[in-house]
Amino acid sequence: MVKFILASVAICCALSFVAASSCSSPEVKTNFYSTTDATIVSQIGFVTEFTLKCSNAGAEKLPLFAEVLGKLAPVVRIGDNKYQVSWNEEIKKVSSGSYTVRLFDEESYAAVRKAQRAGEDSQSVKPLTTVTVNFPGAYKGPWVNSEILATGLVGFVAYVAFTTRSKLMA
Repeated sequence: MVKFILASVAICCALSFVAASSCSSPEVKTNFYSTTDATIVSQIGFVTEFTLKCSNAGAEKLPLFAEVLGKLAPVVRIGDNKYQVSWNEEIKKVSSGSYTVRLFDEESYAAVRKAQRAGEDSQSVKPLTTVTVNFPGAYKGPWVNSEILATGLVGFVAYVAFTTRSKLMA
C-alpha cells in the first residue's frame, strides 16, 4: 500500500512537472525599439521587449529562445514575466516592414536545432508563440549630399559668370 501511494505521488509530481514545463495559452504584449538614424552606423539594432502570461502558473519562468530572420537569438528574462530579445542587421539588408519573431520553449528549440542540423526547414517546427514587430525604417541621409549640391551650384555659377563675361567682351 505504501509503495502504491509513493508511486502515485511520484507519477503526480512527474505529470505536474511535464504540465508546467510548457506554456499553454500564451498571451504576449510587446514593445519594439530600433535604430532610427542610420547615417553613421554600419548595423541597425532591434530590441523587442515583451511580457508573457501563461494559463498554467509557473510556466513563465521557463527559458525561452527566439528565431528572427532564420537566425536563433537568446531571450533574456528582465523581470517578472518580462523578456527581451535583440539582434543586429547590416543596413544594406534591412528594409522597412514587419519582422516575425518566433518564440520557443526548450522542447521546440531542440526540435529547431535538430531540423537545422539535418538540413530541414525549421519553419515546420511549431513555435510557442509568434510576435510580429513593425519596423518603420531608418533615416539613411539625404538623397543628395550637401558636398555634391555645393559643387554643382559652384559649377553653375561659374558657367553663368563665364558666359556673361564672354557676351560682354564681344
